[in-house]
Amino acid sequence: MGAPELTRFLSSLAVEENVAASTQNQALSALLFLYREVLEQDMPWLDDVVRAKRPVRLPIVLTRDEVRAILRQLRGTARLMAILLYGSGLRLLECARLRVQDVDFERHQITVRAGKGDKDRTTTLPTIISVELARHLDVVKKQHDLDLRQGAGWVELPWALARKYPNAGREWVWQWVFPATRFYVDRVTGQRRRHHLHESVVQRAFKDAVRHAGIPKRATCHTLRHSFATHLLEDDRDIRTVQELLGHRDVSTTMIYTHVLNRGPAGVRSPVDGMDL
Repeated sequence: MGAPELTRFLSSLAVEENVAASTQNQALSALLFLYREVLEQDMPWLDDVVRAKRPVRLPIVLTRDEVRAILRQLRGTARLMAILLYGSGLRLLECARLRVQDVDFERHQITVRAGKGDKDRTTTLPTIISVELARHLDVVKKQHDLDLRQGAGWVELPWALARKYPNAGREWVWQWVFPATRFYVDRVTGQRRRHHLHESVVQRAFKDAVRHAGIPKRATCHTLRHSFATHLLEDDRDIRTVQELLGHRDVSTTMIYTHVLNRGPAGVRSPVDGMDL
């Protein structure tokens, strides 16, 4: 395939409507790798290749009443995690990976470690669940003490901390806030560990809660994060503050929530609303 034919083929990938933009760009990258690294062909004409652009989609947002109705359908750990997703704006995996030391009750603060983009950030801890969360941690602490007596109680540590601090994996501060119910044995060390609660447990419970609450929206756990941001903006919170709480690199990402505020698009009131029908 010559340069003109390949250029047309790569450009056609960018306009294919039935293939996701990420898939198109992945195919493009694979072909570029083939020609540059494997075939070792110089390709100065690559500037003419058009890359696929991801379409802009508005997020699904729940009203406060809908959030309340869903939370009332949840029980136990799934309910506690869902409240944190909405009340703190956490991603589901960020919530599942919380460790004991990341929750600061006195400062009403949660620290997210190595979030999206490998960034740390702090967000608010809802006061309404402080007591419930503290009781939950008391139960987890008793479970951890029992694990220690049984020769277990280990947890996976980030980075190279396990080599630097060999016994840190059994310390309370490193334990998961939401641990799994069963052990697993690490192949390398032979340690009996607990993983954090798998995110699918919360996803299934949330899906059932949405159905039982009769919410006619395609809501997921991540919808609670969208609702967190939107409701803060509806309360006239500064968009830069919301950006920091969400951990967005660019404020333009946070601006998407201004399009789904409970005020109509761009805050415009429909002209028919003023008519006496």
